[in-house]
Amino acid sequence: MKPRVLRYVDWALVASTLALILGGAVILFSATRTFPDPWAFVKARAVHVVLGGVILVLVAAVDYQVLARWWRPLWLGTVILLAAVDIVGRTAQGAQRWLPLGPLSFQPSEVAKVLLIITLAKHLDGHGEPTSLRQVFPVLLHAAVPIVLIVQQPDMGTALVLLAILLAMLFAAGTPVRLLGGLAAAGALAAPVLWRMLHDYQRRRLIVFLDPGSDPLGAGYALIQSKIAVGSGQLLGKGFLQGTQNLLRFIPEQHTDFIFTVIGEELGFLGALTLLALFGFWVWRAAAVARVAKDRLGMLMAVGVLAMIAFHLFINVGMTVGLAPITGIPLPFVSHGGSALIAMLAATGLLLNVGMRRKKILF
Repeated sequence: MKPRVLRYVDWALVASTLALILGGAVILFSATRTFPDPWAFVKARAVHVVLGGVILVLVAAVDYQVLARWWRPLWLGTVILLAAVDIVGRTAQGAQRWLPLGPLSFQPSEVAKVLLIITLAKHLDGHGEPTSLRQVFPVLLHAAVPIVLIVQQPDMGTALVLLAILLAMLFAAGTPVRLLGGLAAAGALAAPVLWRMLHDYQRRRLIVFLDPGSDPLGAGYALIQSKIAVGSGQLLGKGFLQGTQNLLRFIPEQHTDFIFTVIGEELGFLGALTLLALFGFWVWRAAAVARVAKDRLGMLMAVGVLAMIAFHLFINVGMTVGLAPITGIPLPFVSHGGSALIAMLAATGLLLNVGMRRKKILF
């Protein structure tokens, strides 16, 4: 990377990312302080941040146009990784989503989010504006293969993230809204078939989203406790480390998918609002990068990253307050999860990459 490029690093984006990670580590400590080793998750977070930071720098350093030239091997690698999960993947909590890597393991579906953004951007950039179903179909097929493999794991939440990325990038590439609406209508018509393909626990999650009281001690338990925790925080919260719902561990997965409930309970409405404002600033910077990108390829990559983070945020916060079904999507930069955090940092590196190279004269 040329030293003068550093003048064009979006330091505001870097600062907001670090603030989210640091704030997330503090909340993670509160969420896990009753665990046998209250520092274990924070220590793991530190390792993940270092690994993710190295990957962020590497992704930012290599010109995104060079990365895009490798889109076919990257797409094939994504498919191979996801297919390998079915063969040698590790199973946990009823899902086979992780590949062993020595004493550690990682989740290829998280890697797939970033790789799909790169490969889709190159695919779309090379074929002009997809204004007809005939032009859109190859793009749909491009994304459908990894999405189907992820659905089989099963991981419906990550599959929905990839679908959101696909739709956002299609829109940014110039696909008419009426065509996207037609695709959405076709998906709605296929709902009865999709419903039969869901696992029983996924159907129960959708049912309790509409009526949490239908199974208060089963599938609806997490949602009910989550809403109680967030609501009990009121304006200022109960205080850091003082959340009773958190302390008594009434909320399942309070350190991963439901970590927003800890924020709502202990820091209240103002604390949650501060976090959302920080995310809003991050999204605004991402949109600025997309707007000033020097070419269509960079703009599409930035839109893909923006869509990924925004969808994660909307669904994660929405499911803790009953505005979205429970799908197991983590809160970016905040929830515990090494693969997810590293993928988010890699995506941030891609965003910085596009922003740094917005001035053609530098290259």
